[in-house]
Amino acid sequence: MLGTTGLDLTVFEREGPIQGKPIVISTWNFGYDANKKAWSVLSSGGRALDAVEQGVMVAESDLNNTSVGRGGNPDRDGIVTLDACIMNEKGEAGSVAAIENIEHPISVARMVMEKTPHVMLAGDGAKQFALENGFEAIDLLTEKSKANYKEWLKTSKYKPIINIENHDTIGMLAIDARGNLSGACTTSGLAFKIHGRVGDSPIIGAGLYVDNQYGAAVCTGIGELVMKNLSSFLAVEEMRHKKSPQKACETAIKRIIEKIPDVSNAQVGILAINKKGEVGAYAIREGFTYAVHTNEIEKVFGAKFKMPTEHSGK
Repeated sequence: MLGTTGLDLTVFEREGPIQGKPIVISTWNFGYDANKKAWSVLSSGGRALDAVEQGVMVAESDLNNTSVGRGGNPDRDGIVTLDACIMNEKGEAGSVAAIENIEHPISVARMVMEKTPHVMLAGDGAKQFALENGFEAIDLLTEKSKANYKEWLKTSKYKPIINIENHDTIGMLAIDARGNLSGACTTSGLAFKIHGRVGDSPIIGAGLYVDNQYGAAVCTGIGELVMKNLSSFLAVEEMRHKKSPQKACETAIKRIIEKIPDVSNAQVGILAINKKGEVGAYAIREGFTYAVHTNEIEKVFGAKFKMPTEHSGK
């Protein structure tokens, strides 16, 4: 056992392989509640696509979650912008980037996938598309995020903090009873970022990638590192070459460390699953957690990691 989280959840150390179908897995402690909603879809025979969409919507609506959806911290201009993408078992994908005033960007991303010939819509165009298709415009800046912004303005110092939820995506992967895979990824991005900044979360192959024949992967952490290495695509490619999800995640993280000159103040976590329902997770450093829900398991685990931290003693 690794200890308890801010969500009053016990984080367990994984002692053996995780495998099962149907299954849903997601990033960070807040994935635990999101998984419950996704599991309600999967356990009743629903599609993995519906499960991951409905699952991450829980985080998007959580006003206490300052790194996803409606509760997200704003950029340095005080504006909340959201990114999301979704991918189904057919290899179809949709995403939105830097969208404003829409509570559920994941649902807009799905509509982009299903109703347009495009993969990504951004900014004002994404918002216009959402409004034209029945989404309601709301003010995303909560009182909590407004207070965080006012506090930040005292120094206006931009520095993401390792494992602190100012940059933590919820990414979710699921396999349904038919054996089909889907994935979703949604975030408000780095807190106090430059207005217009887009991270890895809406980028297919960076924040999320699904190949129904081999597996799927999702990333969280500093998006710029993920984008430079297409980490989720790399992990799925490793699974295509018969690597386990765990080995695939380790390869993707090691590639970041090899290619980026300095990751001493950075965190990236990656989560993967293959067609057998086997799960892998790995991170640059200690602190990345992920939630798993199967017929037998409903827990949050601490991921293995590459680089030791000063306090870990490893």
